Amino acid sequence: MWLDSFAFTSRGGRSYNQDAVGTTEHPNGSVFVVADGLGGHLHGEMASQCAVDTLLGAEIEPGEDSVSWLETRIKCAHEEILSLQKQHGSMKTTVTALLIQGQNASWAHVGDTRLYYLRNKRIASFTEDHSVAYKKYLAGEITRAQIGADEDQPSLLRALGNPTRYQPVCCTAENPIQPSDGFLICSDGVWGYLQDEEVLVDFLKADSAQNWAELLLLRIMERIPEDNDNLSIITVMVNGEE
Repeated sequence: MWLDSFAFTSRGGRSYNQDAVGTTEHPNGSVFVVADGLGGHLHGEMASQCAVDTLLGAEIEPGEDSVSWLETRIKCAHEEILSLQKQHGSMKTTVTALLIQGQNASWAHVGDTRLYYLRNKRIASFTEDHSVAYKKYLAGEITRAQIGADEDQPSLLRALGNPTRYQPVCCTAENPIQPSDGFLICSDGVWGYLQDEEVLVDFLKADSAQNWAELLLLRIMERIPEDNDNLSIITVMVNGEE
């Protein structure tokens, strides 16, 4: 079994990019990270890059618990950002990280950068945004499809760099991952223009992680306004033996 992955980030219609993406392979696991620096805060790009670097730069010990590793690294990233705030002022970021060790997959998120887990030709799991708009969806005030366009979507309830509300939510796939599984990690500049069924349809069409990302990005490019937000995406496809 091997992992095919593809990562892409763009400033979109903004003057600079506050998103950061990264992937790495350790002897004991593969890590995939997307972070989205909060708009309206200074140095969002510094916060997002700090989160990615902190997660990608740490070793994974043999037999180390994946959820504990993710929680520890995200807390370290939060503390690094608090330290940077003392020198550079307010900065915050979302973060979503996926750790795959053999056939075990775990992920953690803070904020509204999303992860979708696809298995058996369906979306088996997805992260729940830490945002006011998502709370409105859970309360039945708006539909899931309306979250991205809701006026409260920018209002996040958790972020790295928030002194008290930075705790990640962690999940582990219930069953060992297998060939034909897939993972999508993306910022709101991507998922805000996609429906869940489109994520699944393009995954089933794609013959590679890059092809899957390209199909999704083609949809987005037809829909985004000229001043659209930064957009970042990582796709991961689990394949059989080479």
